[in-house]
Amino acid sequence: MTGTNRVLAVGLCMLVVTACQKKEKDETPVRTSFFDKSGMDTTVLPGNDFFTYANGAWVKKTKIPDDQTGWGSFYLIYEENQKKTRSILEEAAKADAKSGSVEQKVGDFYASGMDTATINKLGYEPVKAELAKIAALTDYKQVLDYIAADETNRGGQFIGLYVAADDRQSSINRINFSQAGLSLPEKEYYTRTDEATKKVRAAFVAYIGKLFTMVGVDPASAKTKADAILEFETALAKSHKAPVELRDPVANYHKFAVSDLTKQMPNLNWRTLLNKMSLERIDTVLVAQPGYYQALDKTLPTAPISLLKDRLVFDVLDHNASLLSKAFEQASFDFNSKTLYGQPQLPERWKRIADRTDGALGEALGQLWVKKYFPAEAKERMLTLVDNLQKVYRERIEKLDWMAPETKKVALTKLDKFVKKIGYPDKWKDYSDVEVKRDDYYGNVQQARKHAYKEDFAKINQPVDRTEWGMTPPTVNAYANPTNNEVVFPAGILQFPFFDKDADDAINYGGIAMVIGHEMTHLFDDQGRQYDASGNLRDWWTKQDAERFKTKVQTVVNQYSTYTVLDNLHLNGQLTLGENLADLGGITLAYQAFKLTDQGKSTDKIDGFTPDQRFFLGFAQVWRIKVRDETERAGISTDPHSPAKFRVNGPLTNFEPFYRAFDVKPGQKLYKPEVEQAKVW
Repeated sequence: MTGTNRVLAVGLCMLVVTACQKKEKDETPVRTSFFDKSGMDTTVLPGNDFFTYANGAWVKKTKIPDDQTGWGSFYLIYEENQKKTRSILEEAAKADAKSGSVEQKVGDFYASGMDTATINKLGYEPVKAELAKIAALTDYKQVLDYIAADETNRGGQFIGLYVAADDRQSSINRINFSQAGLSLPEKEYYTRTDEATKKVRAAFVAYIGKLFTMVGVDPASAKTKADAILEFETALAKSHKAPVELRDPVANYHKFAVSDLTKQMPNLNWRTLLNKMSLERIDTVLVAQPGYYQALDKTLPTAPISLLKDRLVFDVLDHNASLLSKAFEQASFDFNSKTLYGQPQLPERWKRIADRTDGALGEALGQLWVKKYFPAEAKERMLTLVDNLQKVYRERIEKLDWMAPETKKVALTKLDKFVKKIGYPDKWKDYSDVEVKRDDYYGNVQQARKHAYKEDFAKINQPVDRTEWGMTPPTVNAYANPTNNEVVFPAGILQFPFFDKDADDAINYGGIAMVIGHEMTHLFDDQGRQYDASGNLRDWWTKQDAERFKTKVQTVVNQYSTYTVLDNLHLNGQLTLGENLADLGGITLAYQAFKLTDQGKSTDKIDGFTPDQRFFLGFAQVWRIKVRDETERAGISTDPHSPAKFRVNGPLTNFEPFYRAFDVKPGQKLYKPEVEQAKVW
């Protein structure tokens, strides 16, 4: 339901939150050094490969757990957070709490998900009513009516929609329609001819066929249906924009009167579609990628109704597989996690249900989570850090030699007005309309889904509530949202290695201060810079300054496009540009702020390292991450974040203080003459 194109996060597209490793002990280790020297590979020169110098021994000895797509910093924090969440959920499930209370809802939701005996006994019984509705459809118009009226999955997989601030009128919420209709990660998965991608397509067809056989279709017919669905999606994929194209907020902004859309796309009949969604009052919508809907308008009437119904059956089964019996959940996992991202095993059941509870009742669970695990003093300390980084950013903007005074003035106004959200919301969402039953896991999830759509649809054409959050408190991530001109740091990420109240400043500034600077820079990256202080998408730059900015960031595009992984796969420097700029800005701001601290001004060594060296080592350890080849391969075409190695080496290549700290010299791989270094903010 939430639009993601303009919400810019520090993490790994949340691939890290699919599973956790089981540990023999639950206690948190006592830290004294706050940097793991044993994980270093000092046979590597820092100036040749700082990521490996700081983390090489750890990478060599670390085995990715079988229930993980990768392992490292984000994963370890997430594991700790899941254990905390489990403690809360199990306590709530045993509490015999008052009906309707937060404790009752999250406790019974969790208990219902853990009741595998009941879930397995039901098989696919919970979705039979939906399958019967689909079987009764007779033409494409009824297909549209069906997906529009579904209160638990508005639009199904054909219609992508979310409710968010209007980019050009950020004080008002609009319903946004975005490209949809595909099951694979992005359009090129349907056309690439390399062996890895062909194997994915073959596995996709096999997965569809397996779901059909599990609901009684004979294998030959199931294979025919699966082949037709792949062909159908392949045709739709031609209308899709590629991930790089989706990063342009101007090119993806289109406001339409509903009456005009209905005239342009009469087969979709937008007026009727919205009416079926109970949105009769809505006369204006945003359509991010009209090309997709134009293609859908032409495709639906000509597609055999049997194919459209088969596609709906697959959607229902795929969308709900993890809520059904073990066989359905395993089939979904085998394709969506094992094939696509290389994860060998399902996580333990409690971890999956803890995730689901957080997704369904996130701010109900969040109330209990922060009460137990996030003290008020942690929030205050973070606010102080953000304020310090804000002051540093102001100084840097004021001193920019490439920006004209009139542009600089607006930039500073935007910086001064940005909103800081730390830990958890000031007011919590109301889940009073979500009825949770201890013996109905499938029904509980549907209740939560209905609530989410009802909540969002009520916002359409209403003033934006800028106090709302887009992540739940336990989330191991952070984000910037330019339409709100805000940076947001959930409680979940505010722990080691990003932050520890007992660590020296070098470690904390290389960690959480870098994250703060990263998110602040997002408000001024190639996307964020196009939004003004009020969050409106408008051109507030002089023409000359805009051209200077584009020239500077092209250096970053070129740099990252030379990096390769796996079988000489090149990073897409344009796709990762925003995150690369944020990484460069984050390390720059954090270092300058660190130099204002007592430790930053000193030369006292800890563990044999100077304060500056510890700053950079702490930074490198934040990105101590190892992922599976399948995850890496998928990320190259879909993930706006660069792989961890280049999130360390890339920014440092452009940073003179790093050169001084580790005596980086000409001839070493990370060295670039200062005139060739990328310097933006």
